[in-house]
Amino acid sequence: MNIHDDLEAWLAFRRSQGAWPPGFVPTMGGLHAGHRALVARSVAENPVTVVSLFLNPTQFDQASDLATYPADLEQDLANLRAWGVDHVLLPRREAIYADDYRYRVSERDLATRLEGAHRPGHFDGVLTVVMRLLNLVRARRAYFGEKDWQQLELVRGMVEAFFMDTEIVACSTVREASGLALSSRNARLDARERELAPALHRSLVESPDAATAAAALSGLGFDVDYVEDLGGRRLAAARLGATRLIDNVPLEAHDGH
Repeated sequence: MNIHDDLEAWLAFRRSQGAWPPGFVPTMGGLHAGHRALVARSVAENPVTVVSLFLNPTQFDQASDLATYPADLEQDLANLRAWGVDHVLLPRREAIYADDYRYRVSERDLATRLEGAHRPGHFDGVLTVVMRLLNLVRARRAYFGEKDWQQLELVRGMVEAFFMDTEIVACSTVREASGLALSSRNARLDARERELAPALHRSLVESPDAATAAAALSGLGFDVDYVEDLGGRRLAAARLGATRLIDNVPLEAHDGH
């Protein structure tokens, strides 16, 4: 596995490869079985797989959330090596944002709703860093999880709007046996919160409508940001203590449809 932490050297390497058809998995670190599923699909579908580890500061609306993000570089690299990754991109913040984030990508509709309404500027940061990474890697395919459905839809739209060549591949949410969607932030849950957290997914599946799901979660002690049906999905974000959880299910997955 080759590790690249200098962008100029990376670009020179990439240009030297001629036909360059990798699969790409962009991550912020804190890797878990959900990331492993993305990597496994890329390894299966592409002759070369590139993974980036970049804790992107521009998508965090709270400095405390950035400071406590549970990334472990040594463990992440060990995982990627075991998962069969060919190249790891480890860009420095000052290299990714040499312009000091003066240039950015914004979307004016979907990005203002749900996560965008509760985390101002979040999707500007997401779309901007994804565009920069896609331009650095020039992958044939890039893999994103459906757990972050709004992010997935916005990235798809951006790639289409800017005539980018990379195919965006959606991968199913990986869950624990309890139904809890895997997330790096799950590590922050204490024992009581961990026991309660699967109710988020269960409420989305079992409730006849979004309002009922929101009421059920509030009754269990979740601090609900939103539960909303949009684009054939039921999406939710809610807090348990200091940990914010998000999830979504297709509408046909719940008992009311």
